[in-house]
Amino acid sequence: MNINKLICTGRLTKDPVLRDVSEEMKVCELRLAVDGMGRGREVGFINVSVFGKAGEAASQYLSKGWLVAVDGRLEFGQWESEAGEKRHDYSVVGNVEFLSAPRPVGQPAEPAAVEAPKPARRKREPAAA
Repeated sequence: MNINKLICTGRLTKDPVLRDVSEEMKVCELRLAVDGMGRGREVGFINVSVFGKAGEAASQYLSKGWLVAVDGRLEFGQWESEAGEKRHDYSVVGNVEFLSAPRPVGQPAEPAAVEAPKPARRKREPAAA
């Protein structure tokens, strides 16, 4: 049995592009930067395709810099460049989860919420026999 499943998180490198595949179907194309997947553990880049209503939502709400999680199947594509060179790449076809919006430049990170201290627990007395 073969399993073709990819799950990763990363940031969008550009705004999503929505295009029509047919009259009923749309696809959203995303480009994701993923830490630690390139050669020498540097940043690698993945093309992602999200179809249907999920793709429409992604194109409406996401923009460059968003942190997203992607899960789907890995697809191989090949073509010939204008110079006649054979080229290839991998892309993911699947789903996207919105994780966090990018912070505007110069805006400090929000401090973590501080919880009120919990009251101390009382010791239980052993039950009399």
